[in-house]
Amino acid sequence: MPEISSEQLLQDLDGWQRTHGCGELGSENLDQDVCLMGWAQFRRDHGGLIFIDLRDRQGLTQVVFSPDHNATAHEEAHVLRPEYVLAVRGRVRRRPQGMENSKLPTGEIEVVVLEWKLLNNSRTPPFPIEDRIDTGENLRLRHRYLDLRRSGMARNIVLRDRAAQSVRRFLEQDGFLEVETPVLTKSTPEGARDFLVPSRIHQGNFYALPQSPQLFKQLLMLGGMDKYYQIVRCFRDEDLRADRQPEFTQIDLEMAFVDENQVMDVSERMICRLFRETLGVEPLRPFRRMTYEEAIASYGVDRPDTRFDLLLEDVGDIVRDSGFNLFANAEQVKALRVPQGGELTRKEIDDLTEYVKDFGATGLAWIKVRSDEWQSPIAKFLSEEEKQGLAERLGLQAGDIVFFQAASRDVVNESLGNLRFRLGHRFGLIPEEEYSFTWITDFPLLEWNPEDKRWQACHHPFTAPRSEDLERLRSAPETVQARAYDLVLNGTEIGGGSIRIHRKETQTAMFEALGMDPEQAQAKFGFLADALEYGAPPHGGIAFGFDRIVMLLSGSASIRDVIPFPKTQRGTCLMTGAPTEVHREQLREAGIRLREKGGYGTQ
Repeated sequence: MPEISSEQLLQDLDGWQRTHGCGELGSENLDQDVCLMGWAQFRRDHGGLIFIDLRDRQGLTQVVFSPDHNATAHEEAHVLRPEYVLAVRGRVRRRPQGMENSKLPTGEIEVVVLEWKLLNNSRTPPFPIEDRIDTGENLRLRHRYLDLRRSGMARNIVLRDRAAQSVRRFLEQDGFLEVETPVLTKSTPEGARDFLVPSRIHQGNFYALPQSPQLFKQLLMLGGMDKYYQIVRCFRDEDLRADRQPEFTQIDLEMAFVDENQVMDVSERMICRLFRETLGVEPLRPFRRMTYEEAIASYGVDRPDTRFDLLLEDVGDIVRDSGFNLFANAEQVKALRVPQGGELTRKEIDDLTEYVKDFGATGLAWIKVRSDEWQSPIAKFLSEEEKQGLAERLGLQAGDIVFFQAASRDVVNESLGNLRFRLGHRFGLIPEEEYSFTWITDFPLLEWNPEDKRWQACHHPFTAPRSEDLERLRSAPETVQARAYDLVLNGTEIGGGSIRIHRKETQTAMFEALGMDPEQAQAKFGFLADALEYGAPPHGGIAFGFDRIVMLLSGSASIRDVIPFPKTQRGTCLMTGAPTEVHREQLREAGIRLREKGGYGTQ
């Protein structure tokens, strides 16, 4: 046969239909005639036979081109290259003894090709379509459609679908209504920055993309839709990191006539079903509960990883009169003991010292406990009485290392809390296959913003204060606790919610505590305040970070690995180039004029 090119072989389906996916066939299909379609993963030419690993999102099947079955089809198969798209008709047979692949679900069989079609050819991909690659993330994101072909990425997207379907099935069976809420809404800035959308019809006015459906789901409760849910897209113009995106997905729940325990019960049952149906794991209920103060005291953060036991200890009372001035003058001094952690090298300690500076610390004091002495630059400043007190409080033994942080409470807790997590990984203390759920409760209602010199809501302005604290909202706002709750999984917050304010006078008092005068409150939230006057029921809810949950289910390091088309940490889409400039005519229609720096000049 004269030499042919792949272009000469290109064909259409012409009525061919797939009978199976490439990961479905097994020994139960022996001697069946099948039709498979997919991409050529690998090509191996063994002289008389050509082997192609045919791939789709379900997996791989080995197909064999043999001159004994179709000489023309075998000869033409020499043009096949990786990522060519083809359809094959053939018969399932058992692989020769000793040639099975136990790592593949289809590894016992192969399909001998009787006829085939080349549906499309392909350029050489910029990176291998394999899981074990060292290609940089930017290149993969630029060609995300190729990255999605990798089996690991495909599994993540399939897992995402299974998780969403599990949630929907549970909530439907539990009597929830799936209700859509607006995407173009009113800007009510009180948390992150809004993404704004100009109105062409109402020039000079803007819609905002919702940071969450918070106000609408509360209004649904006022409207009598007493059990609402939505798997919803949300938008926040904020600085990004591994578990943040400018657009993300929430599992959003709201219920009327409930208290905290009922919201938490529904949440636990939903999460347990989700883990059972996706991972085959049955989390133990009820989930552990811990107050905010307990979390900060023992773990330093309000999202503690409770899979391991390194705990922070307040030792300020022991070293208050220390000759080490940093201890003596600090607002708080805490210690973190690492049993038998004295093997850390000085370089490792220096690296940890640099690490805690990311959380506002200026340094990191430490002591290595030896059998006959304490090895540390600060040991000479500690009296024997102080050493004895620390040894008893911390249960020190030879071989241990202790880290100290002395500064403001926020810096001490955040730096040691994050150091704890890092040391847990360093010493292999974290069981990777364990899922530890913890509810954090009794949050402060408000926190002080030193830049704006005002109180701001720790969660959002619609969180109800504890009824016994309400009278102190004006006189001592720092003492008021919120009826709020977060669900933490392995050190990651996966959900947060609260019982909402359902009386107008309480909502007005909350706005006043946040420094809003009546005119500001009416301009921003007047529609909610008005609605609260028409028989609002007690209600509450929770929102789960769906991307974060799927990230943890899949064992991925970043939510970008479980979102089909994510943005970078700079909020850009490398594949499409978004955000981009738009034509000046579009700006003119929207009544927008850009500065010269924007590239269009003035209009």
